Amino acid sequence: MSIEDVSMAASMSSPLDVAVSLRDRNVIDMVKEAIEIGNVLLAFQPVVMTATPDHPAFYEALARVRDKTGRIIPAAQFMNEIETHEIGRLLDCRSLELGLKKLIEMPKLRLSINMSARSIGYKQWVRTLETAPAEHPNLGKRLILEITESSAMVMPDIVRMFMGDLQSRGVTFALDDFGAGYTSFRYLRDFYFDILKIDGQFIRGISDDTDNQVLIEALMAVGRHFEMFTVAESVESAQDAAYLSSIGMDCLQGYYYGVPSLTIALPSSAPAVQAG
Repeated sequence: MSIEDVSMAASMSSPLDVAVSLRDRNVIDMVKEAIEIGNVLLAFQPVVMTATPDHPAFYEALARVRDKTGRIIPAAQFMNEIETHEIGRLLDCRSLELGLKKLIEMPKLRLSINMSARSIGYKQWVRTLETAPAEHPNLGKRLILEITESSAMVMPDIVRMFMGDLQSRGVTFALDDFGAGYTSFRYLRDFYFDILKIDGQFIRGISDDTDNQVLIEALMAVGRHFEMFTVAESVESAQDAAYLSSIGMDCLQGYYYGVPSLTIALPSSAPAVQAG
């Protein structure tokens, strides 16, 4: 243990505090190094419309980092640790850069890219977001920015103004993980999200779960009321897909339709969600 670690341990109240702090620091260092040496990747998962499930409506770009051993690590395994640090903003920047590059390379692609509300005030991220659409005028219409429910609530007024500005230029916004947090319906009304992505905890096994069936009907009703496309996350079986289709869910996403992949194979003509 280094002198810094010893000093940190002395200030902690318990061995568990020390272990958690060391783990978080190791995660931050790992992500920081991956960004510095170019080991940030995007994996792409299809989102399909229930009416045409064989053709993706768009893809979600999911951040990955490659560690020293060559393992590709999903963002879910480190995002909580880096979200409130600058390294989280740098990861947002790199993810945005890679996503915009993919949109430029594939003119028929529609892509959603995850972002944190905290990045709205980060100059490098904003500059990246402004530059590519200015140089490629039709790019903004194929870009979807996903903000988690919990992130949007950090600074709702700033998020609302940010969204209004970009929506006027054709960019679409999706509220991610809806139902997992504590969104106020007042805020939901003011935000004007185009797409509502319902958290997977309510979707997995829904064909046999009457409680979640009631909840999903209610969440879909909220989406319809605010004129948002609804997307079910974590669709993992034919039974769940069939049930969600039968109740009118607009779009489906999950392993049943495709695992996240480092490559994208677009059909010659793919339908797209026309939100916004």
